[in-house]
Amino acid sequence: MSTGAATQKNKALILATRPFAVENRMLSWFHTLSTMAMLCTAFTFAVFSTHPAIQIFSGIFAGLLNARMFVIYHDQQHGAIHRRDPVAYSIYWIYGLFTLAPSSIWKRSHDYHHHHNSKLYTASIGSYPIVSKEKFAQLSESEKKAYLRTRHPLTIAMGYFSMFLIGMCLNSYRSNPSRHWDSLLAIVLHLAVYIAVFFLFGWFAVLCGVLIPSVLNFALGAYLFYAQHNFPGVEFTDKNGWTYEGAALASSSYMKMNPFMTWVCANIGYHHIHHLNSRIPFYRLPEAYNKVKELREAKTTSLHPKDMIACLKLKVWDSAKGEMTGIE
Repeated sequence: MSTGAATQKNKALILATRPFAVENRMLSWFHTLSTMAMLCTAFTFAVFSTHPAIQIFSGIFAGLLNARMFVIYHDQQHGAIHRRDPVAYSIYWIYGLFTLAPSSIWKRSHDYHHHHNSKLYTASIGSYPIVSKEKFAQLSESEKKAYLRTRHPLTIAMGYFSMFLIGMCLNSYRSNPSRHWDSLLAIVLHLAVYIAVFFLFGWFAVLCGVLIPSVLNFALGAYLFYAQHNFPGVEFTDKNGWTYEGAALASSSYMKMNPFMTWVCANIGYHHIHHLNSRIPFYRLPEAYNKVKELREAKTTSLHPKDMIACLKLKVWDSAKGEMTGIE
């Protein structure tokens, strides 16, 4: 198929997704309020329960629920749900502080990601950095180490610190304090929670009610963000060969998950559809997948350890082979 024909086909596919970019406001509120209620309940048990096992389990469940809440927040920031709703806007603005992704930096960086996903030789705003094999060979040793450190599995696992506390909040505030004052507020409030819980309920409540949920939530989020654009079969192009719809289909994965993790991740596994049309509410992504045949021809990955290892091994883009590869 010629480039022009492929582009026309991809644009037609975007048009095919438009009927699904319609929100059910009552359903949006149901998911928002029910998830927040479960999240608050899990935090309550993690902090107040007198049974250590219940505290630990509740902390883990709170981390998973917060991952779900974050995806719903991400949908609201796209305007897929709660569009032009001042009450929802206020709720999610506060939640953005709570989850260390204030709207001033999250929306700007994430919108940039959507419009530059899979472009080579562009700023890595809102994305993990990617360089070609040739470019990597030209970097200094310190630059190579910094690049590989950013993509290291431990850095991704510690996304709570690397991607959110430092990358999302501290760095954005340092770069533009007047524009990202809410980033500093998020850090201050987050530290205040640690201090308050410690002095009122002790170190174990801090562990179960703050640290475990935060580390788990952001580790899962950071890995999902990485693997859905860094997987075997992903394609990267230079600026001249890049198209929005092409990047959505060739450079964003469909991550297969079991029903529980699909619910936890609020359907973010249908990432190729989300990138094709970010105005589709998360609860309508499976409907689009099932009704539009071409959307089922996606590049896939999963949370199976074998697939996770395969994704984490990828480091640079090999232009000659047209694929991501490791460092020899």
